[in-house]
Amino acid sequence: MNGKWIWTWTPIAVAMFALAACGTPQKTAHMAAMDTQRAQLESREAELSSMQSQIAARENQLAQQQAQLERQMREARSMSAESRPATMSSGEAMLPPNANPGECFARVFVPPKYSTVSQTVLKQDAGQRVEVIPARYETVKEQVLVQEASQKLEVVPAQYDWVEEQVMVKPATKRLVQVPAKYETVTEKVMVKPAHTVWKKGTGPIQRIDQATGEIMCLVDVPAEYKTVSKQVLKAPATTKEIEEPAVFKTVKKQVMVKAPTTRVVEIPAKYNTVTVTKMVSPPQENRIDIPAEYQTVTKQVLEAEGHMEWREILCKTNMTPGMISNIQQALQKAGYNPGPIDGVVGSQTMMAVNSFQRDKGLVVTDNLTMNTIRALGVNP
Repeated sequence: MNGKWIWTWTPIAVAMFALAACGTPQKTAHMAAMDTQRAQLESREAELSSMQSQIAARENQLAQQQAQLERQMREARSMSAESRPATMSSGEAMLPPNANPGECFARVFVPPKYSTVSQTVLKQDAGQRVEVIPARYETVKEQVLVQEASQKLEVVPAQYDWVEEQVMVKPATKRLVQVPAKYETVTEKVMVKPAHTVWKKGTGPIQRIDQATGEIMCLVDVPAEYKTVSKQVLKAPATTKEIEEPAVFKTVKKQVMVKAPTTRVVEIPAKYNTVTVTKMVSPPQENRIDIPAEYQTVTKQVLEAEGHMEWREILCKTNMTPGMISNIQQALQKAGYNPGPIDGVVGSQTMMAVNSFQRDKGLVVTDNLTMNTIRALGVNP
């Protein structure tokens, strides 16, 4: 298929990008509509692609048929050439029929006869072309809600006043006080060593004892020893007593709430911003254009007659006598063509006249005399 479908998505892509830049619900709806349109266009494109594939397959089939036809024509020519005899057999069956004395014939191969036939074939089915009319947009200014209206609770503070009052800094208490013990100093004798006896050497014996050694020991009483000492004697034991301490007060200034705090509701108005947005004035549309079926004329060769061998009457030295040539020269002269002198000889002037006659009568122009030319001149061979 020579034609190609070209889809341009640029306006739609630009529109979608512009809509994506806006955060309002209207823009979201526009984007949804554009998505639907794009899905429909993609479906149409898939259908057209399928049609293109079918057309390409049909063209390929036509090309194959044409190639097959040309191959058959070449085979027919080849078979005709192969059936042409190289030599002519002898015998009565191979001789020209109904020949008269003085006639000459040549055996020739008549090639197959073909005719050119033109046939109209379908090149492309009828279809539709879808043209996309892009959406139309315009730039407008509109108020966009930035912050919705709301309420806030505002606290009205309490009211205070200064007053003086006695504040107890330290409450009344009781405490126990320890009363120490009372002592007095007294003097007394204290026995340092008790009375005891000791042995002492005696002197001046009064009684004589025989065989005495002279050593005398006397047991003597030693009285107790005393020492005067001073000591503290408890007169009154330690005790406790309870002492009351009065409370301590201080005059201070303090704030006293004379009115309790309250609350009140404050209305906060909505906030708007003026923005420039692109709004879709008309949605994208599609325009379907009917495409008529396309046909093409295919020319092919049709065999009308097979190639064959036949005898054809010709001029040769046997029947081209000077008299025959003179008759031809006279006929040319009579027809208005100057053959030169009527001398029974085919000269250059005679052949010029023959060629002019052949050209004017629509015969094949050759440099020889042919039977068709002689018959056209009305000369019997």
